Amino acid sequence: MVRLCIRHETLYTYERPVRFSTHRLLVRPRDSHATRVISAHLTLSPKGDTRWLYDALANSVCCFTPRGESTALSIVSDLTIERFPASLMRRDVADPQTVTPIVYAAADRLVLAPFTQPVTEDADGRLLGWLREQVGSLNEPALDFLLRLNRNIHAGFEYSARDQGAAQDPGHTVAIRSGTCRDFAWLMVEALRRLGYAARFVTGYLYSAKTASVRGAGATHAWCEVFLPELGWTEFDPTNALAESPDLIPVAVTRTPAEAAPVSGAIYGDGGQSTLTVHVDVRPAATIPAAA
Repeated sequence: MVRLCIRHETLYTYERPVRFSTHRLLVRPRDSHATRVISAHLTLSPKGDTRWLYDALANSVCCFTPRGESTALSIVSDLTIERFPASLMRRDVADPQTVTPIVYAAADRLVLAPFTQPVTEDADGRLLGWLREQVGSLNEPALDFLLRLNRNIHAGFEYSARDQGAAQDPGHTVAIRSGTCRDFAWLMVEALRRLGYAARFVTGYLYSAKTASVRGAGATHAWCEVFLPELGWTEFDPTNALAESPDLIPVAVTRTPAEAAPVSGAIYGDGGQSTLTVHVDVRPAATIPAAA
C-alpha cells in the first residue's frame, strides 16, 4: 500500500469581471479495490453551490456553480489516497487471445460496443498505414502485442509538453511523430479500436520519485485502458511505456479526450484577455510539510 497526497490547482484570471456557468469538475477518483480515498477537499473561489453525481461511466463529478462576478476562478483539490497496486503478472489464461480478431463474450460486447468504434476519421490512411506496420504475426498473443505497441509509441515519438489545447488527431500525431501524453493515449486508443479492441481514454495523475525520468509528471496525465478477456480493463501508458503501474492514479475514464477535461464550463460577459495556470503536486503523504 502507498499513501499519496495530491494537490491540483487550477486558476483562471480575466481582465474584467465575468459571471460563470456551472462548471464540471473531474478531480476526485472513485473508491475501488485499487484506490481508497482517505480525504478529499475542494477550495473554491468565488463561493458557489456544489453537487456531486456519478456520470454514465461512473466517474465522480462535482458540479460547481460560482455566485456573482469575479476576475478570477480558483479551484484547488486536495486529496489523500491509498493505492493498492497489482502489477501486470504474466499468467496462463484459458484463452489468451491473439492480436486479431480479439473476441469478447456476448455479454461483454454489449457493454464494450461504444469503446470499440473509432471516433476520428483517417481520410488519408496515415493512421491505418502506421498501424499495419505495428502488427506482426497474427498469432502473437494480444497482451504481448499491446505491450509492444505501448513501447513502440514511447520509443518512436518525441514527447513535447503542451499544457492547453485539445488532443491531436491521431493521424497528425503519426505524421509529426511528436505529441504530449493525451496525444499518445488517444493515438493508442483509436489505433486499437480499428483492430476491434475495446479501448478508453483515462485521465488522472502520475507519481514518480524521480520526476526527471518520467514524462508528464507535475501535471494531469493521460493514458489508455484496454479490455482483455480474463484480465479486464488493463492500463497502458504509451508516454512512459508503463503497464498496470502503481505510478498511475486514475481519476476518470471516457470515450474521448474532450470528455475528460478536469475542469470544464463557460463564462458570461467579455472578460478580455484571460490566463490559465495549472499545477499538480503528487508526493508520499509523509513528505507533505505541516501547516504553519
